[in-house]
Amino acid sequence: MPRKKTKVLQRHIQPDRKYDSVLVQRFINKVMQDGKKLKAERIVYDAFQEVERRTNQQALEVFQQAIENAAPSLEVKSRRVGGANYQVPFEVHGNRRTHLVLMWMVQAVRGKSGQPTSQRIADEIINAYNETGDTFKKKEDSHRMAEANRAFAHLARF
Repeated sequence: MPRKKTKVLQRHIQPDRKYDSVLVQRFINKVMQDGKKLKAERIVYDAFQEVERRTNQQALEVFQQAIENAAPSLEVKSRRVGGANYQVPFEVHGNRRTHLVLMWMVQAVRGKSGQPTSQRIADEIINAYNETGDTFKKKEDSHRMAEANRAFAHLARF
């Protein structure tokens, strides 16, 4: 069993067909269930049309701004030191920031019911764009936890 840390190769994700954006393709992949990618694409594209209709702006720009607004800069990870577990705040970088936002957005959408999925996705994108909603609340919670456990930041090097 090797003890060296090895670099994991990142998969290259092709941009989506309509917006030619890797970010949109990653979102489609997160929305996809049971390998039904065409269905996920249709849901996301319908949601983007709804966003354009309701905001009178380009859906891709609104989506990118929503992702930026809801992306966390800090998160806590559990570290075991001397028999005790501490919640240690860490800075979140690059791909992980985007991954967390997309994951939180999909979780928020799946946690609601009563409307079509595309409608719920559009609502969540617009809410994140306006810095409200479940996804943005999750970011605030993450930052609050990191701030509360700031005293353990020195354990981050272990």
